[in-house]
Amino acid sequence: MTTERSPLITPVLIGGCIIILISFAIRASFGVFQIPIAEEFGWLRAEFSMAIAIQNLAWGIGQPIFGAIAEKVGDRKALVLGAFIYAAGLVLSSLATTPVQHWGLEVLVGFGVAGTGFGVLLAVVGRAASDENRSMALAIVTAAGSGGQVIGAPMAEYLLTIMPWQSVFVVFAVAVLASLAVLPMIRAPEIASKAELEESLSGILKKAFRDPTYTLIFLGFFSCGYQLAFVTAHFPAMITEMCGPIDPSGTLASIGITSTSALGAVAISLIGLANIAGTLTAGWLGKRYTKKYLLAGIYTCRALAAAIFIYFPITPTSVIIFSVVMGSLWLATVPLTSGLVAYIYGLRYMGTLYGIVFFSHQLGSFLGVWLGGRMYDAYGDYTAVWWVGVAVGAFSAIVHLPVKEQPLAQRAAV
Repeated sequence: MTTERSPLITPVLIGGCIIILISFAIRASFGVFQIPIAEEFGWLRAEFSMAIAIQNLAWGIGQPIFGAIAEKVGDRKALVLGAFIYAAGLVLSSLATTPVQHWGLEVLVGFGVAGTGFGVLLAVVGRAASDENRSMALAIVTAAGSGGQVIGAPMAEYLLTIMPWQSVFVVFAVAVLASLAVLPMIRAPEIASKAELEESLSGILKKAFRDPTYTLIFLGFFSCGYQLAFVTAHFPAMITEMCGPIDPSGTLASIGITSTSALGAVAISLIGLANIAGTLTAGWLGKRYTKKYLLAGIYTCRALAAAIFIYFPITPTSVIIFSVVMGSLWLATVPLTSGLVAYIYGLRYMGTLYGIVFFSHQLGSFLGVWLGGRMYDAYGDYTAVWWVGVAVGAFSAIVHLPVKEQPLAQRAAV
């Protein structure tokens, strides 16, 4: 007798990929707007950085909230709420003329990203996937977010050549609402053990908060947010100002990259492109090897890549190489971290539990974006804040080593 294998590609997975691709395409493009907005209003770099930092912090605060909303009232209702908040934040941000206005409105954008992002979609895809496909399904959704990053920054750069940045924000708001067309595909079964279904949210939260492993996972995700948010928000500007000139007769010029500004947008796209392969590889490895050691290895490689990049002179070639290397490690942590949370604490409240862990990620994001702008204004470049990122990457590699990768129920039974 043969057993039919569960399909990896399902309507839930496809719908989740489309929503997160659009959501992350917009989120990943904000670094492109840094110079145009700052120049129009005469803002300091730190003022725009604070707006993006607040967006990232709001995203982190909203992640467990939307995870809980999805678990209580339904995944699709949470996604609709998130999309409308996202669109409202973008439209209202297009009307902002002062840093304080922009800071306040980025709270809406951050909550919108939370409602259309990992906290809701990884949980619904995780519940819809079989045990054998879960790690890869989570990786595919994460890779779709990277696909958004591939198109987001270049699309924003192109739109800025034909319309003002305010109009680009409105176009992005329409795209967010259009992503709701795939909502009928987002329908996942409730897959959980009897014990998980009988346990309350407060009960599993108490157990997780008392578990040192949950604390270590929480702390370890901090540097991921720091590095990713800093690079997304500041790397295009950093390349524009710190990279050596592009050879007018070289390969880059021959394919239309003639300025360091254009190279900055392409670098963000390259990171996203390389991450598609890196994230899928992480999902494949996560099914076969110990997740905590994979995470420690990823953070170690990130720290080394960043250290080597900043130690040597920044050239167009080094930018391309770093973008590909960093991209292969970019969101590879997400399917492994979310899979680790699901494996240890179960699927029933995965959205909320992962959302809380993701809050640490966004605390790191807040610090990376804000500190990037603050230290740039203080020192005139990004070198010092870059070395801080190297240090926190090494920290994350270390704290994952003592994690107990075993279901909590099994540990309690011993």
